[in-house]
Amino acid sequence: MALVYRTKKSRKLYVLIGLGLLILCLVLGLILYSIYQKDLPSLAQLHNIEPSLITRVYDKNGILLKEYYNQRRTLVPYNKIPPYLIDCLLAVEDRKFYDHWGIDSRRILGALFHNIISFNLTAQGASTLTQQLARTLFLTPEKLFSRKIKEMLTAIKIERTYSKNQILQMYLNQHYFGKGAYGIQAAAQIYFSKNAEDLTLPESAILIGLLKSPTPYNPINHPTKALRRRNIVYNSLVDFGKLDQTMADSLKQLPLVINPLKEQVGESPYFTEMVRQYISKKYGETALYNSGLTIYTTLDLDLQHYAETAIETKLTQIQSQMEQAILPDDERYEQYTIEVPDTANSDTTIRLYKQIQGALMCIDNTTGGVLALVGGKDFSQSKFNRVTQAYRQPGSSFKPIVYTTAIDNGFKPTDLFIDSPIVLTSGGEEWRPSNFDNSFRGEMTLRDGLRVSRNLIAIKLMMNPLVTPQQVVSYARRMGITSELNPVPSLAIGSSEVTLWEMATAFSVFPNGGIRKEPFYITKILDRYGNILEHQEKADQEEVLSPQTAYIMTNMLETVINAGTGFGARRMGFKRPAAGKTGTTNGFTDNWFIGFTPQLTTTVWVGYDDKTTIGTERGEVGATTALPIWTEFMKAACANLPPKEFPVPVGIYTATIC
Repeated sequence: MALVYRTKKSRKLYVLIGLGLLILCLVLGLILYSIYQKDLPSLAQLHNIEPSLITRVYDKNGILLKEYYNQRRTLVPYNKIPPYLIDCLLAVEDRKFYDHWGIDSRRILGALFHNIISFNLTAQGASTLTQQLARTLFLTPEKLFSRKIKEMLTAIKIERTYSKNQILQMYLNQHYFGKGAYGIQAAAQIYFSKNAEDLTLPESAILIGLLKSPTPYNPINHPTKALRRRNIVYNSLVDFGKLDQTMADSLKQLPLVINPLKEQVGESPYFTEMVRQYISKKYGETALYNSGLTIYTTLDLDLQHYAETAIETKLTQIQSQMEQAILPDDERYEQYTIEVPDTANSDTTIRLYKQIQGALMCIDNTTGGVLALVGGKDFSQSKFNRVTQAYRQPGSSFKPIVYTTAIDNGFKPTDLFIDSPIVLTSGGEEWRPSNFDNSFRGEMTLRDGLRVSRNLIAIKLMMNPLVTPQQVVSYARRMGITSELNPVPSLAIGSSEVTLWEMATAFSVFPNGGIRKEPFYITKILDRYGNILEHQEKADQEEVLSPQTAYIMTNMLETVINAGTGFGARRMGFKRPAAGKTGTTNGFTDNWFIGFTPQLTTTVWVGYDDKTTIGTERGEVGATTALPIWTEFMKAACANLPPKEFPVPVGIYTATIC
């Protein structure tokens, strides 16, 4: 009896001690919660977890052009994650995941005992997957007792907010796998060039092996260590009951196989930089680099490649000719070179040849979308976009705006003007304009004056009381030129500086029947959930010329290509109906060609950034530098387009003038 009584008394004591410890733990838990609850995430934060995602820019056909991100991450849903990858994760990191409520009490007690005997409260962790997720999402990584308490309390809140599968999905989308890869999808692409749903068991084991420490177990840089780590994951699967030993032994014999993603430097850098600046200005840097926007553009990557090739080929030729012609003993050497610090000796300088530059912009006449854009020879050397940022004199390529003003105010292509010398006085100074060849041809029609680009015809036409410089400025504004234009006689031959973008816009009015379409380059922007933020399929447009005036100008500019300064396009094999105008400035500092077919308007500029003369033996002109680029590009760009004639509007009559 005494033994039974002592046993019952001992049991009662154990129960009381247990209850006391439980109450102590509850009280301690309440105290800790009251201390740290202000530092824990709110319910709103828990319900609105939005990891940083990649913003992607695509061309019109859905081809990836560029990615912007702080963390390279693409979300993948739970049902797209292979089951054996989940098994690998749980086997290595948290085998009791489906049994605990955010924290694993037995693991905590075991770790605590180990830490006490080692006299270090943070020597060994016991974090569950949920605790690791809490730390990644809301806390800092330092090993402090206070952080550990916050981590456990946050894990409990996460478990009460999300299902187990949702927690696994968040964990695998959030975790860092090395090489800039955040999340399992990015990791699958970086290391194996595939999607997460297509990962094999060996590949899954390699990636889960990275979780312990991505750098030393990186299979690209440290294949031997990665192989050993993979095999440890196999052993964990065996212990977890998800893989039999025979299969594990067989898998361990397989070599390490990876297929790293090739580095993407980004396509069409001048174009994508425009997109970046637009998004950054309108939505902010955070949205650009973290919000996972999807941006569809008007760019056609095939045409972009044609443009880059045409620019590179011709500029390389011009550069080579210049460097062969101007050697160090040439008196012009300093004019065509620049002095820069010597990277091998900081106390000295060396001279390098200046680099000839070029730019191209192609517009889809139907939509107004920008199909191709090259802002310079090499984006890595100069990010200055010569399509939108460079203000240059257009030279004779401005003359069609003068002629447009005249035609729209009653002049006809057959009207006669005299190509002869004149003296103009402005501000007490005389100006004696001349033609390119310093000759005068006497009486000629306006069509011929434009065809062979006679300066005196354009100047006299603009100074006519029915035209005037002020009227020309007004028409230029209507057609899309917004730069400052001085209403002086020299405006007729392109003395005021404009951008390539403006000239492309103005010329596209002609094939569009008098309608100005403001070029655009973004068609659609989606947020991370697929919601449409912006959508534009066609340009904003306005009728600025009558269809008849636009057609007459088109017809006159066809003559330029068929029998005038732009005839080189025909000699180089461009046979489609086309119209355009060359442009060369005084001093041969700017070369232009702006031309169009019924479908495309393309503008090309060539020059030095500091306005050095183009050409060494004689000045180069638009017909010899810009026109070849235009022709080679347009031959490729139009290859898959059906041939079209320029449509003739009602009210146009033709007659042969002998």
